Amino acid sequence: MIILMNSSKTLNFEQPVRISKRTVPEFLEDCEFLVSELRKFSVSRLARLMGVSENLAVLNVKRYKKWLTSPGGSDAKQTLLAFKGDIYAAMNSDRYKMKDLDFAQKHLRILSGLYGILRPLDLIQPYRLEMATKLATDRGKDLYRFWGTRINASLNKMLKKEQSGVLVNLTSAEYFKATKPKLLKAKVITPVFKEYKDPSYRVVAIYAKKARGLMCNYIVQNRITRVEDLQSFNVDGYRFSSGLSSQKEWVFTRGEIRV
Repeated sequence: MIILMNSSKTLNFEQPVRISKRTVPEFLEDCEFLVSELRKFSVSRLARLMGVSENLAVLNVKRYKKWLTSPGGSDAKQTLLAFKGDIYAAMNSDRYKMKDLDFAQKHLRILSGLYGILRPLDLIQPYRLEMATKLATDRGKDLYRFWGTRINASLNKMLKKEQSGVLVNLTSAEYFKATKPKLLKAKVITPVFKEYKDPSYRVVAIYAKKARGLMCNYIVQNRITRVEDLQSFNVDGYRFSSGLSSQKEWVFTRGEIRV
């Protein structure tokens, strides 16, 4: 079983690296090409491209100027320990033991606008580049066209090696689009997390993000390799709802009514 998540805009490179084990991102040459393109942008142009404030644009111009093909020192960190958005905060991966990280390294992949696809122990540097960014290159008008079928090919290769043929999709729709879902050679299960809001259940984005992190953590901590076992997920008040679920979307609800 393969778990798929997406990268985070919030980073933590201040906390010292506590483990020495590290790996190299698969698409480092493609990443280097994107950085070379981004280095051509002025602060104002980068702010428009990314839809961010001038301060954030200044920060990222500096980041791309400092970016190294072979990173080291305080400007590089393992992926799973570097991301700190809502999803990753819920995982609490800073407390992972090496056995947890080794399991994650085998079963978890993280989608990134800059790096394409990452393993938990892949070394990355501070950056900001969301998958939906319309950065035009010689491969096309945006990052979806830049990555083409590369991400899909990487996942299919991993799925073939792993042999279960199951992918648990814990990404946002923006990122999952980059996998070319129709070309994935897998049974894709997408967990959906809903809150009770009288008179029904609905997705609340901030809670759904945290719940995706909680589920990923649940898989890692419990060494889950059979997708059926995810229906036992009962963290933070969520329970599997067979009545609201379909073959492809498994719904987990929290609140008053149970279906």
